[in-house]
Amino acid sequence: MNYFLEMIKKRRSIRKYKDKKVEKEKIIRIIQSALLSPSGKNVNPWKFVIVEDEDILLKLSRAKTSGSQFLGKAPLAIVVLADPEESDIWIEDASIATTMIMLSAQDSGLGSCWIQIRNRMHPDNIESEKYVKKILDIPDNIVVLCMIAIGYPDELKTEKSIDDKKWNDVFVNTFGNKIVKQNIK
Repeated sequence: MNYFLEMIKKRRSIRKYKDKKVEKEKIIRIIQSALLSPSGKNVNPWKFVIVEDEDILLKLSRAKTSGSQFLGKAPLAIVVLADPEESDIWIEDASIATTMIMLSAQDSGLGSCWIQIRNRMHPDNIESEKYVKKILDIPDNIVVLCMIAIGYPDELKTEKSIDDKKWNDVFVNTFGNKIVKQNIK
């Protein structure tokens, strides 16, 4: 239990990566974590594209007007997709799988960063999703939620902390009934 909380505190969005490939075993473990993610009615509407090709990573780094450029220097990306016809909660299910990918990367000694694609725009005034779909040959019926940059961190960030201010948004039994963490039953 303590290990998990400590890992979450250390997990930060990493945008600078060492010039070092991610080992196949780690990629497999990360994907296994995603495939084991919970989903509504166990439908599992997600799909994943693993990208290691430098040229494709560079193209994908141009998917948005801002916030994706660092992907061009990452050794790995996992593009998270879903089939909305399989589930009306595909966004939630794919988001849970994305979180599992990032936590598994952290547990493997890697850094990661979520790059939002859904509802974002490419610099040429086209949807980021259409741009990514074209590069990766994704069928029309499949949607793109995000891309996750993954690699060995080449930047240090301070650990997250849970301060009292964050506890101000936690309530007991009814909204507005402030929690006193020591009194949780």
